[in-house]
Order: sequence, then C-alpha cells, then structure tokens
Amino acid sequence: MPDYPVPVFLTELLKAKSPSGAEGQAQAVFDRFVRPHTDAYANDTLGNRLATLNPRGDPALMLAGHMDELGLIITYVNPDGFLYFNTIGGHDRTIISGRRVVIQTARGPVRGVTGKRAIHLLDDDERKKVPKTHEIWIDIAAGSKAEALARVAIGDVATYDHEFELLHGSVGTARAFDNKVGAYVVGETLIRLAREKARLAARVVAVATTQEEIGTRGALTSAFTADPHVSLTVDVSHATDHPDCDQRRFGATSLGAGPIICRGPNINPKVFDRLLACAKKGRIPYQLEADPRPTGTDARAIQVARGGVACGLVSIPLRYMHTPSEVVDLADVENCVKLFVAFAKSLRQGESFNW
Repeated sequence: MPDYPVPVFLTELLKAKSPSGAEGQAQAVFDRFVRPHTDAYANDTLGNRLATLNPRGDPALMLAGHMDELGLIITYVNPDGFLYFNTIGGHDRTIISGRRVVIQTARGPVRGVTGKRAIHLLDDDERKKVPKTHEIWIDIAAGSKAEALARVAIGDVATYDHEFELLHGSVGTARAFDNKVGAYVVGETLIRLAREKARLAARVVAVATTQEEIGTRGALTSAFTADPHVSLTVDVSHATDHPDCDQRRFGATSLGAGPIICRGPNINPKVFDRLLACAKKGRIPYQLEADPRPTGTDARAIQVARGGVACGLVSIPLRYMHTPSEVVDLADVENCVKLFVAFAKSLRQGESFNW
C-alpha cells in the first residue's frame, strides 16, 4: 500500500520551528507557498500573515489558523553550563524530561537534551511527584557557563526534536500538528480558490496568526486589520476515540471521521447552518462538538473584534494534544480544506450573518 500523498506545503510547515513569539520559520513557509496566489499580501507587528483574494468583494471572509506552537525559552545558565527554561504555552510537565530539543540561536540551531535526576536517584516520595520546571534542565554538553553562553543566549527558544512521519495510511504523527494544520488549511484554501479562478462574491483574507498558544494575541490584531463580516477559524480538537477518555464528559469524536464543526455561544448560528449545508452538499464527512463558552481558539478573539464578527469554528480531530507526538488523520485535513473552499464559494454578494 503506497504512502498517503502528503502536501509539501504541509510538510514544510510541520518542519518549521515556530514557538509563540518566534514564528519566523513558519512565516517563511507561508510566504513562499501562499503569497504567489494572492491579490494582496501583508504582515504586521505581531508577525501575522494576511493573504487576500478578491479585495473588492463583499462580504469579507476571514480564514484564521495559527502557526505558532509550544516551546521552551532559556531563562538561566548555571555555572556548569546547564540551561534552565520556562515553558511557552501549556506543557504537560510529566513528559518534558528525556527529550531531544533544538534551540534556535543567532548562530544557528543548537541541539540538546532535557534532563533531570534519574529514577534510580529518587526516593519513593520523589518518584510520585511531577517535576517542577526549575527541576528540569537542558544539557548541550557545555563544560561551563561561559562555554554555554558562547553558543546560546538568554531568551533563545527551543522546540522538541520530533519530526513528522506517517504511521499508517493517512494517519501521521508530528510535534506540532497543533496548529500547523490550521495554517495549512487557510493557506491551501486560498491557493485552491485562486487556481480555480472561482467567481467569488467575498473578499477572502487567509490569516496565519501568531501567539495563539499564549492568548490568541495575533487573532486580536489581525481581525481588526482584516475587518471581516464573517470568519472561519480552524484549529485542532480532541479525538476522544482512544482509551481512558470518557465520552460522557468530552463528547464523541474520532480520527478519520471528518472535521469537527463546533456549536455554541462562540459560533454564529447562521454560519453553523451554512457549514452543515456545505458539508452535506459536498458529501464532506463531518462531526459535531458543543462548547458552552468562548472556545480556546482564535475564534474567541475574532468574534468580539471591532463591532463583532460572525464566527464559525472547524477543528481537526487530534490525539495526544500538546505532546511531542500528536496524531492526526490527514484525510480530515483535506476534508477541512474542501469544506472551507465550499463555504467561501457559497457566500452571496453583500450577504449578512446578522441574526
């Protein structure tokens, strides 16, 4: 059975190392693949990328997917040359130690390993505790503080050194599917609309946002700039089809069963209905989830930008979120692109989603 055809644009985004506030590598990938297909292209002071198609269209549709990921930031170097750090985004501290990491420095990448005392050197009580961040360090094989600081600087960022690979069929694992798949979906949607030379009523602005993992900050500014009437955000959501996940609490969603369409106060009901209609008309598989509050995605910021935006949220099912080996079915990613293309084409001249 041949490997699933993985888009080069997506693999390059997954390879890019882009913790919140240091998204340069992902920006460069988005620039290279998306800019040639746009009518207008811009960046801003937070590093967002705003790609526009049909700039005179009405209504204005914003597509948002964040390109930042979890990371570590160097905060201290001890006299022996071991690096201490703080976390960027929501890490599970039980899985930080024993990882290979890559530190981005002014002189290029520096490789290291996260370390703590071996289990043999812990007493019974210590073995039951989750190590605190300051009890873990990064070892770059430096012999002194001076040697370490000759190679890295305070404020340099690091990511886990876990790269993308297919596990079986269309199911793959990667360090940062959250949310390189989202940045891919919005960029690829614009590319396909441009290649199809689709007759669009809408102005389409595909935004690769920054700093979502530390508070949807890029979405705040880019939504103000894009000034959309309607927006679709794409992020990841928990696939609950694995052991030890109580679906009575978290809902029933599965890998490979299609993108997840959200419903709740963060979602405009007309946008939700249109997404369902597009999925059914295009025979695109989909799943549903309900969220009773502002979602933990860029949609929470976009909804209340300026005078308010009619928001939709579509998520890619994902297992093992915020770990170095997240798992996604790439068929779900492709179906999300198809859904976004269909939604953009469905918009009518001057259409309003007020209700």
